[in-house]
Amino acid sequence: MLQRVIGAATDRVLDLLLPQDCRLCGLPAGKALLCAGCHDDLPRLPAAHCPVCALPVPTAQVCGRCLKHPPAFDATLAVWAYAEPADGLIHALKFRAQLPLAGLFADALQSLGLPPADLLLAMPLHPRRLAERGFNQSVEIGRLLARNAGLRFDAFGLERLYDTPPQRDLAWSQRRRNVRGAFALRAAVAGLHVAMIDDVLTTGASLHEVARVLKAGGALTVTNLVLARTPRLRGR
Repeated sequence: MLQRVIGAATDRVLDLLLPQDCRLCGLPAGKALLCAGCHDDLPRLPAAHCPVCALPVPTAQVCGRCLKHPPAFDATLAVWAYAEPADGLIHALKFRAQLPLAGLFADALQSLGLPPADLLLAMPLHPRRLAERGFNQSVEIGRLLARNAGLRFDAFGLERLYDTPPQRDLAWSQRRRNVRGAFALRAAVAGLHVAMIDDVLTTGASLHEVARVLKAGGALTVTNLVLARTPRLRGR
């Protein structure tokens, strides 16, 4: 009890001595990365969404595409809709190396109520892209999430074999073909429930291919943990 009181008092002193500004609006945010107002304004994913791919649907039941073309993964948990300002925060970590945001994202994923998982894995980058960027944003989030939630995490459990063109540059119908055979499994997953971290789910092509590889390796279930879900685009 005394330790908690001392810890809380120390936090308040640090907030006063070392305050930081909100990453979005610039107003004082204490020790947080976002002020309370900006945090509350982040575009939460609608409660009614497909439990498999997290696409917003009015019925909150499995969407038509997942029924017609079932993905290899079993479920998806997503924090936000891919819209301002959440998209800007994701880009700030991914492309501007604002690594403290990994902690914000790990906390956001944990707030979803994580499913039972034996192993946590992260979407891998090809070595060439990893060398250019200097870090894998999914691995950075995964390390913190695993530590906070008490999960087993393997940063090297998956390998990306091919430096495929970015999915965003391809039509909807081309994305699964683009990543076919792009991943290799390095972790032992037989009989395990696996959770997969990725930043954004658009078509789900990469996560489908990863889950296919995991299931081929004996994984029982694969649940995606993503920061944001994009709306489905017509003709994509």
